[in-house]
Amino acid sequence: MSRATADTDVAVLPRILPIFPLPDVLLLPGGQLPLNIFEPRYLAMVRDALAGERLIGMVQPCAPAEDIGAADVYGIGCAGRITAFSETPDGRNLITLTGIIRFQIEGEMPAIDGYRRIAADYSRFQGDLDDDENGIDRDHLLSVLGAYFDATGIEGDWAAIKETESALLVTSLAMVCPFDGAEKQALLEATTLRDRAAAMTTIMQLAAHGTGGHGLHH
Repeated sequence: MSRATADTDVAVLPRILPIFPLPDVLLLPGGQLPLNIFEPRYLAMVRDALAGERLIGMVQPCAPAEDIGAADVYGIGCAGRITAFSETPDGRNLITLTGIIRFQIEGEMPAIDGYRRIAADYSRFQGDLDDDENGIDRDHLLSVLGAYFDATGIEGDWAAIKETESALLVTSLAMVCPFDGAEKQALLEATTLRDRAAAMTTIMQLAAHGTGGHGLHH
């Protein structure tokens, strides 16, 4: 898998990281996440990130909240680097985050201009920088994926799927398939890419049989 992480060293990653809480949105190492930024606090976050290391931590709220930005969040997220940026005439920012490495939240720091910051610990996830696709049962994954698409009515681009290398395929499917927030968090927290592929296969099998992936919920 071609990784944006190849030239990254855990030792130089910033300890203080801005976070962007979004429900049912997943960023994984090696994945790309397009975002439409329009709230003033997050426009400020993007401005400051561009002036620094260009890193933003994507996290999910633990439960529904009136203000998602202030909600309690899961303790593990993924740091992404801003790899594309444009500004619209009405002042929105269109950015793409490329996933670098997961992090554990050690604590919350004082907010700046309304956006939240945390103390991040990357040490548990150094393997994200060189994880590979060894051990992924691609034939089984594609078989289960076909049944999942049939059961959910999703139209898959099978020509593109078959041409995509296994690591990128697992990452992309985990990010774009309509799994719920707890299922996405379980995929994020899977130790290795192989573990993530196995967990995602289980979620899709359960969904294809109409039982849902609730056995994987936290």
